Amino acid sequence: MNRPERPNRLEIHDNDALSAARDLIEACADAREMGQKIQEAVARNAAWRGEECINLLAPEAPTSPTVRALLSAEIGTRAAEGHIGKVNRWFAGTRHIDEVEALCVELLKKHFRCAYADHRLCASMIGNAVVYTALSEPGDVIMSAAQPVGGHSSNRMDGPAGAMGRKIVDIPFDPQELVVDIDLFRNIAPLVRPKLVALGLSMTLFPQPVVEMKEVIGEWGGRLFFDAAHQLGLIGGGQFQDPLREGADIMTGSAGKTFSGPQSGIIVWDDPEITRPVTTAIFPVWAATHQVNRVAALAMATAEALAFGEKLQAQIVANAKALARHLHERGIPVLGAHKGFTTTHQAIADVTAFGRGLKVAQTLERAHIIVNKNLLPSDRKEDWDYPGGLRMGTIEVTRYGMKEVEMAKIAELIARIVVEGEEPERVRAEAVALRRSFPKLYYCFENGTPLA
Repeated sequence: MNRPERPNRLEIHDNDALSAARDLIEACADAREMGQKIQEAVARNAAWRGEECINLLAPEAPTSPTVRALLSAEIGTRAAEGHIGKVNRWFAGTRHIDEVEALCVELLKKHFRCAYADHRLCASMIGNAVVYTALSEPGDVIMSAAQPVGGHSSNRMDGPAGAMGRKIVDIPFDPQELVVDIDLFRNIAPLVRPKLVALGLSMTLFPQPVVEMKEVIGEWGGRLFFDAAHQLGLIGGGQFQDPLREGADIMTGSAGKTFSGPQSGIIVWDDPEITRPVTTAIFPVWAATHQVNRVAALAMATAEALAFGEKLQAQIVANAKALARHLHERGIPVLGAHKGFTTTHQAIADVTAFGRGLKVAQTLERAHIIVNKNLLPSDRKEDWDYPGGLRMGTIEVTRYGMKEVEMAKIAELIARIVVEGEEPERVRAEAVALRRSFPKLYYCFENGTPLA
C-alpha cells in the first residue's frame, strides 16, 4: 500500500509516534490484523501500567470490577438525548435508561448532600464550560488562578473561559501558603467586580477561603464557582472543605481522580434560581447522547463512595502526608512543609536541583514509578514543558491497600534514584515487587476494605 505524500503536513501530535502507527497499519495483511494490533497495545498497557507500575498520578484512579464491567454494558449502545422522563426524551424506549439515570442523580445528591446534581458531562472540563455558559456572558470579567500556582487551563485564556470570550483577571495567591491571598483579593476584586470567580486548582494541597471570597463578591451579586476536579472524592467523603456549605454557588468535578469512578464530569448545586440555566446549558448546549454505560458506571461508583468513601478518602490523605514527609526527610523538598505538606491526595516536590520535572519524571518511569511534571509557584507559565516540580497522588496505591508503611518504601525508592543517583533499572525490580504484592483492589463491594 502506497502512502500518499504530504510534504506540508502539520501535526501537533508526535510525528514519530504517528509514523510508527502508520507503518504498523501498512504492514498488516487486512483490517482484522489492524484490530489485533489495537488489542495488543491495550493488553500491553494493562500488563505494564495495571500490574507492574507504582502509579502516583494525581488525576488517575482505578475503578472497581463492577464499575469497569458496566462501562462495557449493552446499555452503552443506546441513545438518550434530553432530560430524564419520556416526555423530555427525543427517543422512545428509554424507560430503563430513565431508571438508571434517575438512580445516578439521586445517589449523587445523597453523597454530596446537595439539592441538584447532573450526570451528563462526558468530561469535567465540559462542566466548567456549562458554568460559564449558564452564569456569565461574553465580555464578563471572571477571576481565576494562574497555572503556576495551581490553576487549570479550563478557567484561563487557553481554555473554555478564554475561548468563550470572558475577560480573565488573576486571583491573587500566596506562593508560600498556597492559598488565595484573601487580603489582596479584598482589594482587587472590587476594582474589577467579577461576574464569576472560578476557584479551580489542579495543584491543590490546602482548603481555600471560600467563605471570605463569597462575602467579598456577594456585595455586587458575583457568583463563586468551585472547580473541584481533584478534590471531589475528598469532599464527598468528608475529608476536605465542603464548598457548597461555605458559600459556593456551584461545584464541578471529575468523576475520576479522587472520586474513583469513570472518567467524566459531575456538577452539583443548591440554588433553585440557577437550575434552569445550568440544566439548559448542559442540554442542549454541551451534552446530547451522553454515554449511558458511563452513567451506569458513575451510579455504581457513587454507591461505592457512599459505602466506603469516608475510609478511602481518609487513607488517601494519610498516605499523601506520609509520602510527602518521607520524601522531604530524604532530601527532596516538598511544598507546604511548614503546614504539614498537604490535606489532599497530592504531594508537590521541588526537583529543580535534580534536573527539573520532565527529566526526573522520565527517569522515574524507567523504574516503573509514574509521576507527572508540574509547575511550581516560582515557575512561569512558559515553563509548562520543562517545569521545576513533580506532582504525586496517592489514589491508586491506596485503593490497592497500601498504607503509610508502603509510602515510606516508595519514598525510599524515589530518593535512591533522584537524590542518590542510583540507576532506575536497579530499583525497578523492587518497585514491581512492591506493586505486585498488592494485587487486590479495595474500597468496593467485591473486596470491602483492607485489613488494619
